Amino acid sequence: MLKNRIKGLVLIFIISFLFIPSNLAASEESPFGGHWTGTIELPGTELEFDIDFTQKPDGTWQGDISIPAQNARNLPLSSIVVKEGEVSFTIADIPGEPAFKGTLSPDGATISGDFTQNAQIFPFSMSKGKSLGTKAKKALSDFEDIVQKGLKGLNIPGVAVAVIVEDEVVLAEGYGYRNIDKEKPMTADTLLAIGSSSKAFTTFAMGSLADKGKLDWEEPLRTYIPWFRLYDPFASEHLTPRDLVTHRSGLPRHDLVWYNNDESSRKELVQKLAYLKPTADLRTRFQYNNLMFLTAGYLVEVLTSKTWENAVRALVLDPLGMKRTNFSVNDSQKDPDHALPYRESKGKIERIPFRNITTVGPAGAINSSVSEMAQWVMVHLNHGKNKDKQILNPQTVQDMHLVHMPTGNTPALAEVTPASYGMGWFVDNYRGHSRVHHGGNIDGFSALISFFPKDGIGFVVLANKNGTPLPELLVRHAADLILGYEKDWLAEAIKQKEKGKEMDKEAREKKSTRQVKGTNPAHSLSDYEGMYMHPGYGSLSVFLKKEKLYFNFNDITTPLKHWHYETFNSQRGGDPTFEDMKLTFRTDVNGQVASLEAPFEPTMDEIVFTKQPNPCYFDPTFLQKFVGKYSLARQTITISLKGENLTAYIPGQPEYELIPTLGDEFTMKQLKAIQLKFKTDKTGTVTALVLIQPEGIYEAERVKK
Repeated sequence: MLKNRIKGLVLIFIISFLFIPSNLAASEESPFGGHWTGTIELPGTELEFDIDFTQKPDGTWQGDISIPAQNARNLPLSSIVVKEGEVSFTIADIPGEPAFKGTLSPDGATISGDFTQNAQIFPFSMSKGKSLGTKAKKALSDFEDIVQKGLKGLNIPGVAVAVIVEDEVVLAEGYGYRNIDKEKPMTADTLLAIGSSSKAFTTFAMGSLADKGKLDWEEPLRTYIPWFRLYDPFASEHLTPRDLVTHRSGLPRHDLVWYNNDESSRKELVQKLAYLKPTADLRTRFQYNNLMFLTAGYLVEVLTSKTWENAVRALVLDPLGMKRTNFSVNDSQKDPDHALPYRESKGKIERIPFRNITTVGPAGAINSSVSEMAQWVMVHLNHGKNKDKQILNPQTVQDMHLVHMPTGNTPALAEVTPASYGMGWFVDNYRGHSRVHHGGNIDGFSALISFFPKDGIGFVVLANKNGTPLPELLVRHAADLILGYEKDWLAEAIKQKEKGKEMDKEAREKKSTRQVKGTNPAHSLSDYEGMYMHPGYGSLSVFLKKEKLYFNFNDITTPLKHWHYETFNSQRGGDPTFEDMKLTFRTDVNGQVASLEAPFEPTMDEIVFTKQPNPCYFDPTFLQKFVGKYSLARQTITISLKGENLTAYIPGQPEYELIPTLGDEFTMKQLKAIQLKFKTDKTGTVTALVLIQPEGIYEAERVKK
């Protein structure tokens, strides 16, 4: 019970602690000044704490206490008295008058005595030592050697690293190159894409709106966006803002809806969600989903009447002084200190184009430096407080770091527990230490933001090569050095990289064994040409160029080569996104190439794109030539143009609307079993109307005017 009282008090402390600046010069004047670590002996356990004392110019003392087990940091001390070897002080403004009273050892190295709270007395002891920041600096003194080993062994152009301990940046350096060709060095101020590490900025902005009473995490999203709809009606009604940012919507990634899509607005992408099939029920399975975070960003826009960019700037970046951080690689390139994106191909580093993903910005478009990202980590380590200003309520910050959805993953490492997801953050334990983190990977860049809330340490690692494990490996190395562990993570990774090269080579050589030899397409290549549509994914065009088939999706053009039967294999183009992806064409009952199946979402069946009629059949000017009268067995069929659609009228029957279909044919909207096709002569003049019915095909000659 007493232990619980202590914990309860510490939770109260968190709401009201003050930031106390250090004064190292003054603290060195007395053996009492400096950093102390100790324990309070509670029944059945020990509560660890650390204290910093500094002496003011007038000779009085000030200090603060941190209790890692309770995530309490820099709580102010009062009534500090040091006299004739006796020491006493209290924790300010806390009910129960928590107070320490003890004796300073002759050598000034230890203090022992009693801790009193609510008339209960517990023994305490503490020893003088170096601050965690000082220890961290010493532990990282040779860290550059580790980084250089990683750059060389994993073939990385450059990397920037920041290490934060409580309110201090103990390391902020760049290593290698931000621009290989011009040998421009990476610096702590170099701008790089942080990818999906951007997600936590969106949840932070949402948290700020929640603190202001503008957002309720548990309210159905339709409260704020009435037209919002998912494929699943139940999820449409019950999805909440919290569901958006915890990857439990039921939808798989469906990333190709947004990837390289510069045509659709954020609102339009949110509207497309209604046509994307889920693979799980709401809140039943963790499925990483960038489109849900895009929706969260759109929600921020709705609630603030600002763009997501302007809202995040006002609610997050400006309060933290992150002035150079931006939301587009186009803006990064205007900054004199920015990194170029690279990838590895066949063992060689090659520069790749910047990928502008502004539309899906709330999920991953932020660019920053480790210097500015250090401020971002600090506000999380200090419970939403930046220096002397509370940016976000401590409870709101803690909510983001709590487990909201298990991922179901099993870690391959004994040092790491299974990860869960908070709100914009992954949550796990590393070597028994609570850890909050999120990586980011986007074309040419890799990132990791990671911190240990109870230990007060954090890390930012940004690299200019996509898909590299280096950020995670450097965080593990740095954490081990500070926390007192030892393991050569890089040696293992470099060894695995070499093994991976051989495995990849063998796998590539075996891929052709899945091909059925000796087959041919069922149609001429020109028959596959056309526009194919999916209501969620949008349009995909197939076209011939110099007798070779290509497809274009989201402005990415990819060559196709026949694989077997009606399946074509995507070849490497200027953009390798679709390389080795198999596209299969399907034929309808009339022998027309009617659809295309593409494995755009690997967790579900292929996405089916339906071939669209020739666009000229939606052009009133083109349709005008079919208008007229056609004679069939003493009956006259009148074809008229009403608006943008043709109609057919047969005396004694209703007027039928004609809908364009494949093969330059039409179907009757009210009688789909009948198709119609117009015949033309060599000059293009319409001569007859052909009616295709189940019982036969009839031809009506055009009546001369």
